[in-house]
Amino acid sequence: MVTFVLLTIFFYLAERISIMRELKLGTLSIPVPIIQGGMGVGISLSGLAAAVANQGGVGVISAAGLGFVHRNSTMDYLEANIEGLKKEIRLAKEKTKGVIGVNIMVAMSNFADLVRTSIAEKADIIFSGAGLPFELPAFLTPESKTKLVPIVSSGRAARLICNKWKATHNYLPDAIVVEGPKAGGHLGFKNDQIEDVRYSLEELVPAVVKEVKVFEEQYQQKIPVIAAGGIYSGLDIYNILQKGAAAVQIGTRFVTTEECDASMDFKQAYINATQADIEIIQSPVGMPGRAVRNSFIDKVKDGLKRPVKCPFHCIRTCDVSSSPYCIINALYSAYKGNMNNGYAFAGTNAYLATKITTVKETFRELAEGFQAAINRPDE
Repeated sequence: MVTFVLLTIFFYLAERISIMRELKLGTLSIPVPIIQGGMGVGISLSGLAAAVANQGGVGVISAAGLGFVHRNSTMDYLEANIEGLKKEIRLAKEKTKGVIGVNIMVAMSNFADLVRTSIAEKADIIFSGAGLPFELPAFLTPESKTKLVPIVSSGRAARLICNKWKATHNYLPDAIVVEGPKAGGHLGFKNDQIEDVRYSLEELVPAVVKEVKVFEEQYQQKIPVIAAGGIYSGLDIYNILQKGAAAVQIGTRFVTTEECDASMDFKQAYINATQADIEIIQSPVGMPGRAVRNSFIDKVKDGLKRPVKCPFHCIRTCDVSSSPYCIINALYSAYKGNMNNGYAFAGTNAYLATKITTVKETFRELAEGFQAAINRPDE
């Protein structure tokens, strides 16, 4: 009888503890199921990506705005973007043996070239959102091992991508990121959906898992669902894994680390922010975004910023004729610490940051918070 009871307890605890386990994307193994979100312009480059990969997660380089970060007088913006991406991937791989991904927005005007470059440089994973990446598998070559992970904001979008990829390319996503409305930066939601509980991450994850399960069963292939948007603590990770996610994507929490590639002034904007400072703005690219309020954003609201000419054509959806400022210029300025001419994109929980820490310490705190959630007595 005692043996039976002990075994029952053992299997009960094992089941709960195993919720946060190694993430498998086909043949690719990720020891800790935490993906660092891709943050541009310049916020997540090789420095942050390598540090996260060294802790067993997935480090992600943002391809956005690298033509600014790696300016070269002999190249135009788009050429410098490609060369900058090559450099960042190579630097990251020199610093880590872990998993390195690249985030490439579908809306970028040189999306195809950035994808080809990432595959040629042997990035482990390409994450792609800001549009539906219907043609992403077309860029794979017979010898490439890069995994493809679309970013969606609904179960319907997940289904559309799975159907399209399978029918056109005979390929299914290696995983799917579902990003909720609490994320930082550009959001895949209308303004009236952002605070609507029906579009919360807690509702979106089960919906995407349900859609994906149909394809998993039909084609006998696992498609892990990765939850993103507003995840900040170990408790947050535990709660969303309970909803069916296999892993999480975290961006905001990693900004206030020593290894983050942003300027100290950018990081300080998080630390100085109150909850009321984190607000929704309307971006020139035609989407709502979440950022830390500052004097630049106030000037835009007051109409003190004037329309600009666009020499870069970096985002296809950006309408320069009605834009009071250049989004890439503003984000690059913030990355460099010039907050008077730019602003910091941030997730809804950015105000929780109180100090600069390290990536290693952040992983430790997340693990401890997750373990504490497991050890809570059942309610």
